[in-house]
Amino acid sequence: MKTEFFGSRRLTAAPASHTTPFVLETATVEDRIAIYRARHEVYARELGQHAANGAGRLRDPLDDDNVYLVARVDGELGGFVSITPAGRPAYSIDKYFTRAALPFEVDDGLCEVRLLTVLKAHRGRELAMLLMYGALRWIEAHGGKYIAALGRREVLDLYLKVGLQPTGRRIESGAVTYELLHATVVALREQAGQFGGLLERLEERTDWRLPFSFRKPAACFHGGAFFAAIGETFDHLERAGSIINADVLDAWFPPAPGVVAALREHLPWLLRTSPPTACGGLIETIAAARGVQPENILPGAGSSDLIFRTLRHWLTPRSHALILDPTYGEYAHVLERVVGCTVDRLTLRRGEGYSVDLARLEAAFTDNYDLVVLVNPNSPTGRHIPRRELEPVLRRVPQRTRVWVDETYIEYAGPGESLESFAARSENIVVCKSMSKVYALSGARAAYLCAGPHQLEALRSITPPWVVSLPAQVGAVRALQNPEYYHGRWTETAGLREELASGLAGLGWDVLPGIANFLLCHLPDDGPDAATLVRRCRERDLFVRDAALMGADIGGRTVRIAVKNRETNERILRILSGVMSAEGD
Repeated sequence: MKTEFFGSRRLTAAPASHTTPFVLETATVEDRIAIYRARHEVYARELGQHAANGAGRLRDPLDDDNVYLVARVDGELGGFVSITPAGRPAYSIDKYFTRAALPFEVDDGLCEVRLLTVLKAHRGRELAMLLMYGALRWIEAHGGKYIAALGRREVLDLYLKVGLQPTGRRIESGAVTYELLHATVVALREQAGQFGGLLERLEERTDWRLPFSFRKPAACFHGGAFFAAIGETFDHLERAGSIINADVLDAWFPPAPGVVAALREHLPWLLRTSPPTACGGLIETIAAARGVQPENILPGAGSSDLIFRTLRHWLTPRSHALILDPTYGEYAHVLERVVGCTVDRLTLRRGEGYSVDLARLEAAFTDNYDLVVLVNPNSPTGRHIPRRELEPVLRRVPQRTRVWVDETYIEYAGPGESLESFAARSENIVVCKSMSKVYALSGARAAYLCAGPHQLEALRSITPPWVVSLPAQVGAVRALQNPEYYHGRWTETAGLREELASGLAGLGWDVLPGIANFLLCHLPDDGPDAATLVRRCRERDLFVRDAALMGADIGGRTVRIAVKNRETNERILRILSGVMSAEGD
């Protein structure tokens, strides 16, 4: 990576706005002509690295494979950087070192960054950082793992600040001395965190025209670590019966016999056959079971599909939303990291049992939010706001504010608690219902929204055909046709939950009373913290969830555990007892 600052040359480009004076984009053919001239100006005439030539241009064979990013300032070329993508036959470092002499491997993950250049009229830390960060994002987004660069000795501190590491190899090229530098993309990403304020200013001031986002999109973290014991390619499915996947909230019971029988008898046909395009039969069955009209139902492949699809359609970075804290982490992820809107949090306090203060909630409505998200019963707390208390509050919500009520666990609260029929008649209430947890269909991925038809109309146009698989549609229909079976299982779950809570309290844990198929627990101060407990449990094939990231103030001594059948719950308690009494790690 060679960084120089030299005289500017104007390129033809649309001027940037006054609020975003910088533009960053991939170089055009015309841009490259100007870049080759600029390279001759600095690397031949100014630095004496190369001999000057009559054409006044400087390029090399690597340019045939390299990518250039250009930064413009008010429509004028401000600088550029070149990237040799991974897997190319040659790098510029090959001119100076044999690959055997390099202190790192040259493989399909190595990219090279070179010719980082800021023009004289625009020299400064901001533009140099924008180009360097743009190169990092290009490599990161294209799957690069490592970066090599050549840094000029006089500006070596700049490279070290961004995280590139010296290798102890130097080369002389004409009158210039360069240092060979190297780093992993992961390390550079971590180092970028040290420039948070500068990156925020650059993001605000830059018209980012690269085909990926300025920020690296963060993955949404869930439970499911137990798949490490089975294998991501399902090589050890036989272990499914021996591990305890209490880090996810799947039902402890099997689907209704009618569900299993239908899938087992017709599985080959179900797997090879396209499902009904618009899920018509599933929609009619849901509507009949919930006492609403088919127009009130919008199907999805699990609640995550509906959350990602809907909130991205309704909201923009200018939107303002309110969520509970703690609550299901997918909402904060989509709102803040995917949509990028402003998110406020209604803090739920441990001293108040993480209950929702309805007076505080109603007072918050005066802020005219675009969206309010209520998970009820809430996860990870398991606390529930009864319908008789919540519905009157929702009737007073300003109509410009949508309220999204996630009722994934509502059936565990007892009959008559769902707000579906209320939402179907309202102007601004939407109920999201997953069939995963209460119908034992987590692997099938079936869910739906229930709301007034006017709220679902636009969403139907962005709902893909065959959005729910045929096995999932059949499973969901048969499940809804077997209500007695599930009512019995939900009642059993309540008893199992209380037994598990009693056993956990016997270990000295502070167990939050909930109504769903899981328990939130605070660990005693004289035992292991949550991260240590989770690690020790995994060594014993028990997977529980560290709740530290599920709320801003939930702390590092909190875990969430799914309720299982009686035999498994007893095994959970034995393992936890051993883990709590274990000395050291």
